[in-house]
Amino acid sequence: MTLRESLMADLKTAMKAGESARVATIRMVTAKLKDVEIAGRAKGNEGLSEDEGVSALRGMIKSRTESATLYRDAGRPELADKEEAEIAVIRGYLPPELDEATLNAAVAEAIASTGAASMKDMGKVMGVLKGKFGAVLDMSRASAAVKALLG
Repeated sequence: MTLRESLMADLKTAMKAGESARVATIRMVTAKLKDVEIAGRAKGNEGLSEDEGVSALRGMIKSRTESATLYRDAGRPELADKEEAEIAVIRGYLPPELDEATLNAAVAEAIASTGAASMKDMGKVMGVLKGKFGAVLDMSRASAAVKALLG
């Protein structure tokens, strides 16, 4: 089942169950994916790849995490809770993340294969990781692991 099919099935289920917050979040996700697809058409791409969809979802999570932090700092916990609830729904559509041991092993392997010795070589390592794992890899976690091993 593709990401879009999964979203549509879950949207119907949430509508029947009367889960208005979940319905709103799923509609927001489908709108974002449609925007990404339309932007891709301008570049000559046909349809939306799974990697593009996952990347869009990760971007949505990142922006909501930042918003939740800002809301908490401003003393608006109800808005932060809303953002965090949206994050939980969106995460349900992401592929499972790599565990720490697998991530560290992949980073070590990428460092060895590129011959990276310092932070100057971080781009090479990240390129290898992105090529190998694609959208399954959370680049912020990978970046932190690369910095820890190279720094």
